[in-house]
Amino acid sequence: MKELPVMANSSFKDHLGRPIVAVTGMGVITSLGQGLADNWAALTSGTSGIHAITRFPTEGLSTRISGTVDFIDPPRSNSVERSFAFARETTIEALAQAGISGDFDGPLFLAAPPVEPEWSDRFALADRAPPAVREGDAYDRFLAAMRERPDPVFMEAAQFGSISERLADKFGTRGLPVTLSTACASGATAIQLGVEAIRQGRTERALTVATDGSVSAEALIRFSLLSALSTQNDPPEKASKPFSKDRDGFVIAEGAATLVLESLEAAISRGAKVLGIMTGCGEKADHFHRTRSSPDGGPAIATIRAALADAGLGEDDIGYVNAHGTSTPENDKMEYGAMLAVFGDKLSSIPVSSNKSMIGHTLTAAGAVEAVFSLQTMLTGTLPPTINYSNPDPAIALDVVPNVKREAQVRAVLSNSFGFGGQNASLVMTLEPA
Repeated sequence: MKELPVMANSSFKDHLGRPIVAVTGMGVITSLGQGLADNWAALTSGTSGIHAITRFPTEGLSTRISGTVDFIDPPRSNSVERSFAFARETTIEALAQAGISGDFDGPLFLAAPPVEPEWSDRFALADRAPPAVREGDAYDRFLAAMRERPDPVFMEAAQFGSISERLADKFGTRGLPVTLSTACASGATAIQLGVEAIRQGRTERALTVATDGSVSAEALIRFSLLSALSTQNDPPEKASKPFSKDRDGFVIAEGAATLVLESLEAAISRGAKVLGIMTGCGEKADHFHRTRSSPDGGPAIATIRAALADAGLGEDDIGYVNAHGTSTPENDKMEYGAMLAVFGDKLSSIPVSSNKSMIGHTLTAAGAVEAVFSLQTMLTGTLPPTINYSNPDPAIALDVVPNVKREAQVRAVLSNSFGFGGQNASLVMTLEPA
């Protein structure tokens, strides 16, 4: 694995005079396993983590597969507890790699899924509501039941900020933790907030975490009603097929990733190993539709260009793209059009692969999980494949690194995250300062 040289004569500033932001620690959990080593070995071998769902009954559901993380079993199996457990484990791994012990002493930026009570909890709560409000508005019934019998455990499981508060207490972060949810772009947005905090001189280090343990029957039903999920249940590992002609939707999944960000100057001064540089961030909104991306790709194009400009790099500098690549018919087509508009004829010579072909779509966590894999791509000189690519879409002319990993030395990576609700974020990462 490569290591950045110590640049003793560097000004530690980027092309705009801002502090250069380094990555010194990474941790990851997906359906492929726990920890960066296991995940990377499985990812580069083309292994799929998609499987039949066993967490809840799926009879009658059109989608019965997922990339759930079933090897970590928190005491209370709900989305908050699972998301916290995943985030805790990836943060422990990232801090160990960064060589940071004791209080982190920097801000926490957490991407977390929207928090809602599980259906079983809702029904139990409804039964506790006073008779006078049992036929009233659902929200009034919720408040009345909680006033009648306060339940601290339930309240923590239904509060959006509870995960970040628990992480802040455990790892000794500084200031109020920030929790955000910008759909599928959330993980990249959390990283961007950490980058900006360091660039603005507000801190020398930031802890950026993205986690999602929200796979449930309700989540499957909701996404199915949007016609977003794959219904190719058998065999499960073949369902996610980004950029293929026979793709029919994404496979919902779980996971988490943590990145320790530091100013390059602070990292080198304490003798930390620098894994890579967060060189550019771009973010643009898309007001076209509540869930669909603009078909012309305009906001996605602007997002990629903004990330490149922020990095001070041109289209010729990008050697690999970690695609959003969800395996939905519309999104894959839109992303291809956006990249073609930015890179033009050069796109055909740039390898573009989708991790989601193996791990599924980890939703809130996706941007951070894929940032970890993007950095690992540069560090190891290995491009992970896009598996299940046996029926190419003639309308999407990409080098998707089909089915088998490829060895290649890459100095700059673009990672895209385009989400529901008009959220678009792109990150540019390099091995060395641009």
